[in-house]
Amino acid sequence: MVGLKEELLKSIWHAFTALDLDRSGKVSKSQLKVLSHNLCTVLNVPHDPVALEEHFRDDDEGPVSNQGYMPYLNKFILEKVQGNFDKVEFNRMCWTLCAKKNLSKSPLQISDEDAFKVWVIFNFLSEDKYPLIIVPEEIEYLLKKITEAMGAGWQQGQFDHYKIALNTSREGLSAWELIDLIGSGQFSKGMDRQTVSMAINEVFNELILDVLKQGYMLKKGHKRKNWTERWFVLKPNIISYYVSEDLKDKKGDIILDGNCCVEALPDKDGKKCLFLIKCLDKSFEISASDKKKKQEWIQAIQTTVSLLRAGSPPPHKEARQKRKELRQKLLAEQEELERQMKELQTANENKQKELETVRKQLEAAAARAAEEEKKRLQTQVELQDRFSLELEREKMVRQKMEEQVAQKSSELEQYLQRVRELEEMYKQLQEALEVEKQARQDEETVRKLQARLLEEESAKRAELEKWHLQQQQTIQMTEAEKQELENQRMIKEQALQVAMQQLEQLELERKEALEQYEEVKKKLETAANNTKTWKDKVAHHEGLIRLIEPGSKNPHLITNWGPAAFTEAELEQRQKSWKGKKATSE
Repeated sequence: MVGLKEELLKSIWHAFTALDLDRSGKVSKSQLKVLSHNLCTVLNVPHDPVALEEHFRDDDEGPVSNQGYMPYLNKFILEKVQGNFDKVEFNRMCWTLCAKKNLSKSPLQISDEDAFKVWVIFNFLSEDKYPLIIVPEEIEYLLKKITEAMGAGWQQGQFDHYKIALNTSREGLSAWELIDLIGSGQFSKGMDRQTVSMAINEVFNELILDVLKQGYMLKKGHKRKNWTERWFVLKPNIISYYVSEDLKDKKGDIILDGNCCVEALPDKDGKKCLFLIKCLDKSFEISASDKKKKQEWIQAIQTTVSLLRAGSPPPHKEARQKRKELRQKLLAEQEELERQMKELQTANENKQKELETVRKQLEAAAARAAEEEKKRLQTQVELQDRFSLELEREKMVRQKMEEQVAQKSSELEQYLQRVRELEEMYKQLQEALEVEKQARQDEETVRKLQARLLEEESAKRAELEKWHLQQQQTIQMTEAEKQELENQRMIKEQALQVAMQQLEQLELERKEALEQYEEVKKKLETAANNTKTWKDKVAHHEGLIRLIEPGSKNPHLITNWGPAAFTEAELEQRQKSWKGKKATSE
């Protein structure tokens, strides 16, 4: 609650110092009443108008006096704050009271809303003393954060020149000078206004609103089991999800504590990059857009839960506290060194005064003891020797002190250099951790790919074995069929040989029939010749005689042995005999 009170006081201080003064140099009673009423409203503190009027009496001891308002503010407003108020609304109320009077009239490269966010960030990073300023180390930290958010490179040399010029004139910058510095674009050259605005908003969300991570993801419903896109915002003890990134329509919260855990899930139901957030009363299934976002969210939630278990503040607040403690330590060492220097200087002045007193005493003694000149001379020599020793000793002491001062200055410079080296080593360590994390993810991907290839190879081997067995069975069946075909071939060859023998027999019979046909033909020719001779003789003796022969009623049959060699019944008998022999051969 003490840290909250200090943060509130910084914003209220800006609003209070922006109030107008009356002729007597005091803030008017009406302005203080308005300021107090507004503070009670935005901080959700109950206030009684009658009691408020009683507190604002017109005297130099009450809240109206410049010295009396801060005790009144602490006792009647800040001590009643419970933390159930909107910090942004509170800061905007204080900004409204002080911005119009203090904000630079020159045109800036940032909007009024961005200037307001820079003002709130200034109150967070400024020193806990008034008037409020931000030291060069915190300015460098803020500019680095904005530059990294813009995705640009940090110009350390340019800031070192600016830091040297700043240290020669003052200890730090006020809120309005910081707004002018960022709004001038001196450290954001080449970046458009929208990019700078997005960077300021990102730093504001992290440092002021404690937003550790945010982005779109898919969430599985608990009742309908459907997947819906939501804008998730991770804070130190809660994850809120909204319809969109404008944060207007809030759909629910995931309350985090030391008992929560997060674990990755395998892909299922067509959803990839899944992880599960387990709480005491409920679990939430979430799907990220890719594997990198999934790992970033799991890491961020695990880090948040670890901080809750350890009771540690958010990283940016812890880093701010460490930087302040370091500056306080260096300041204490510097003040101690200055104190020792002052003590040495005071001791030296006292010695000088003592020497001057002794010298005067010697002169007086010399004047009074003129008659004892020898004794005085001897005493003077002794005193001079003693004084020489004292001076020599004083000189040695002074030299030793100067050496100690130089050594302390050197040690201080080495300590500062060591701090800068540690910060650079921490940054390199963060980058190395990111590289190692990515390498582990790549190794896991390759290992899964190798496992899948081994499984596919085993499946292929099993399939090839199965095909080999089928091929062996097929070969065995083919051998059996081949043997069967060989047997059938042998049977057909035997039948063919029988048919060839029958064919040869038929050929012999055909030849015999042909020979018979030739003999009959010769006989027919002889008979024809004889008939012709007879006809000629008859014609010669009896005149022209026309021989009329009866024609056959049946069609003539043509065979290999000539026309009408045998009857149709004989031909059918021969065909039946030939078909029977053919069937027998087959």
